[in-house]
Amino acid sequence: MPAVPVTVRGHQGMVVLMRFLRRRGVLCRTCGLAVFRQMQSDTLVRGWWGVLSMLVTPVTLLVNLAALARIRRLPAPVTAAWRPPLDPGRPVLRRPAGLIGLVPLGAFAALVVAVPVLAATGASEEPSGVHFRPRKNLAQLSVGACAHNDREWPHQDLRNVPCDSPDAQYLITEPKHGYCATGDYVAHLQYSVDGGSTLCLHPVKN
Repeated sequence: MPAVPVTVRGHQGMVVLMRFLRRRGVLCRTCGLAVFRQMQSDTLVRGWWGVLSMLVTPVTLLVNLAALARIRRLPAPVTAAWRPPLDPGRPVLRRPAGLIGLVPLGAFAALVVAVPVLAATGASEEPSGVHFRPRKNLAQLSVGACAHNDREWPHQDLRNVPCDSPDAQYLITEPKHGYCATGDYVAHLQYSVDGGSTLCLHPVKN
């Protein structure tokens, strides 16, 4: 004594199958630390070997931290029991099993951080010089027609306009020998009818 009811969980992945482990008891601080460190170390090494286990293992490791908090709040045992307390051994991260388990744990943490960061970056940042709208909302330009750009270059937000309109800025032409003429702009491929042809934008004077 003193002691509190504590449940420490573990997990073992086996490629297809998995095992959910649990140690429950009324434990003093010394025995509680021993159980926690052993279960946590074993889970760090054995918990990752399965697709679903890669998700269950970090949850199990985090849940055990709540049990550790209860254990650490206990003072050192002062009343002798009928058997000696368990040896807590080394802290988890000072054990070979704990160090090995840091590799998949670090990879999982990096993945958790990288996915939302990359998603947010891709959603919020516009590549330099490029501005795309969904293809279904793009004007479909054809050779011989005229267009107006509603944005400042190098961004493109092109729309069809009559060639005799004051809004006509560019005459749409085809590249010669694979190149647009000097002074012409190149429309993004998404503005072509097939979504993959190069179109030149020749400035026109009104």
